[in-house]
Amino acid sequence: MSEQKQNVNSTLFAKENYTWMLIGGVIMAIGLFLMSGGKSADPKVFDTNEVYGTTRITIAPILIVLGLMVEIYAIFKKPKAA
Repeated sequence: MSEQKQNVNSTLFAKENYTWMLIGGVIMAIGLFLMSGGKSADPKVFDTNEVYGTTRITIAPILIVLGLMVEIYAIFKKPKAA
């Protein structure tokens, strides 16, 4: 009887954990995409508003940290008992 219980619960994470991990990965990818920004119209001119904009300096890092927190939650979340 004990061996059957062990075999049923042999996976490390449940489907819900993997779903949360995917959500965290997507949030981090969005943050990295926002941080990368776009191409400058003239590569010879340094535009401080593009490089030091609110999106790159504030929003993107917040999204990356939020994604990491979701990943930590996904790892430590215990699966529901079946």
